[in-house]
Amino acid sequence: MGRQRELGNFLQTRRAQLRPEDVGLSDYGDRRRVPGLRREELALVAGVSSSYYTRLEQGQSVGASPEVLDAIGRALHLDEAEQRHLHDLADSAKRRTVVGRPPAEHVDAATFNLLEAFGDVPALVSGRRSDVLAWNRMGHALFASHIDPAAPADPDNRPNLARLVFLDPHTRALYAEWPSKARAVIENLRMTAGRHPDDSLLTSLVGELTMRSPEFATMWADHRVSPCDSAVYEMHHPLVGSLTVTQQSLRPPQDEERYIVLAITEPGSPSQAALRLLAQATVPSARPEPHPAASPGSGC
Repeated sequence: MGRQRELGNFLQTRRAQLRPEDVGLSDYGDRRRVPGLRREELALVAGVSSSYYTRLEQGQSVGASPEVLDAIGRALHLDEAEQRHLHDLADSAKRRTVVGRPPAEHVDAATFNLLEAFGDVPALVSGRRSDVLAWNRMGHALFASHIDPAAPADPDNRPNLARLVFLDPHTRALYAEWPSKARAVIENLRMTAGRHPDDSLLTSLVGELTMRSPEFATMWADHRVSPCDSAVYEMHHPLVGSLTVTQQSLRPPQDEERYIVLAITEPGSPSQAALRLLAQATVPSARPEPHPAASPGSGC
């Protein structure tokens, strides 16, 4: 019943956010035991029977067609990401697949080269479960300078962006508006969970964060979804102070499992100057040139 429950919970939370007037119905001022639309009202707007919608929301029906899901999505005023998530949840509720431990994620040489090509633009590669698979020097310096820069190379000990945001004091202090960053992480993680309900590592991650972070548990229960495409954040870096960056996520072609995160600043802005200062402060110290070997017979 777990997957059916996820579908039902998503429908219920979206239904609770709508009022009768939002969908063209009259309220008549009657008292409501629960917030939002009643099930029969939502069913009326979607053009399905009340009993059918009730069974769907209660997890007793898993055979909704794409057309019915689209109609329900329109009635709920879902955006594109939420509509896709609804279809993912409905598809997963039909499946009974049991899989083993997912294989470790890897980054190919071309992606490593791409990260280096970004130069002083902070960049990292995030995997399906928000593990950091790789970062360039500036990505490490901006996002997680307190972590071993070689950590992404070890699949068993990779930094995880969701864990960092919710459990790591350094990362929490990095974002001036931490709740905004936290919600973005959760909304993207929920979309991934809808696409991959059999991912045992993702399920374990969600379970761990739910137990260890009350804030994660509260936000997760809201069932909001949104892709991490682009967002502006004010950051307080311990080395260079305040700066405002646009975190832009780029997905490689035909790859929905990984994305490249870039931190971009406005040209000529104080934030760009702060990144330049960070780049200068984190340049690896040059190795001293070896002294030439003394010639035979030379003096000291």
